[in-house]
Amino acid sequence: MTFRGLRTLREADLILCEDTRRTGRLLAHYEIKNKLLAYHEHNEERLASELAGRAKNENLALVTDAGTPMVSDPGYRLLTACIEVGVEVEVLPGPSALVTALVTSGLPADMVVFTGFVPRKGRERTALFARIGCETATFVLFESPRRLAKTL
Repeated sequence: MTFRGLRTLREADLILCEDTRRTGRLLAHYEIKNKLLAYHEHNEERLASELAGRAKNENLALVTDAGTPMVSDPGYRLLTACIEVGVEVEVLPGPSALVTALVTSGLPADMVVFTGFVPRKGRERTALFARIGCETATFVLFESPRRLAKTL
């Protein structure tokens, strides 16, 4: 955690997170007792507009369990809702699996396509890999550790 990240969480009126238990453990470690609200793929569409409205008068922070908001994690709907109502959004960069994988791969980074998680279904998977085979860009994909060996 960066000092800036800790300050942001301490100053937040409400911390939005994928899993309140997981984020709660992180906050407890740093003795931060701010209010948490679960914000994840199952409720983000319903909550985004309401939270953007609240963000006009309150400091909201969005954290994800293991990644960066919007990069295969919740956040897109909230960000667009905030932009629509004129709320200024500040991004605090942190570790990124996407950037780390790209930089350490040794592959060209001048043209990169990020596809998110590999589709689970056969037809969608086949189409994705067929597309990759026809492109000259470097593709970065996320895959579940449980499915990685089979995908490779």
